[in-house]
Amino acid sequence: MTEFHTVKRIDNSRLQRLASPVRLRDFWQRLGAGVAMAGCLLVYTWQHFECIQVRYQIEQLESQRAQVNELNQQLHLEVATLRSPMRVDSIARTQLGLTVPVPGQMAPVDGTADGPADGVVAQERASALAPRP
Repeated sequence: MTEFHTVKRIDNSRLQRLASPVRLRDFWQRLGAGVAMAGCLLVYTWQHFECIQVRYQIEQLESQRAQVNELNQQLHLEVATLRSPMRVDSIARTQLGLTVPVPGQMAPVDGTADGPADGVVAQERASALAPRP
């Protein structure tokens, strides 16, 4: 008798092997640890770069403060020169034509430190000074 041998082709590409629960748990643990490490690394680098930016801002603010202090010193010096009594006297004499008061021209004012107690003193003084050339 003659035997025939037939070959059946079986397609196993559609079959999937179920993963064991131990391997799945190990996979998720490793994935979680990796995500946690990556998160820590990202937070560290973010803080590092923020710290560098803050240092640059501090340096810039310190240079601005030095410039402002220098300008402040210059302005104080300018105010001191503008308030100089000799400068004020020379401007009063040359530009405004003021002179030294004659004895008797100045009269003390009675009243408080803010000024005369009433307006009558100011009117009398204004009328007394008006006829003088």
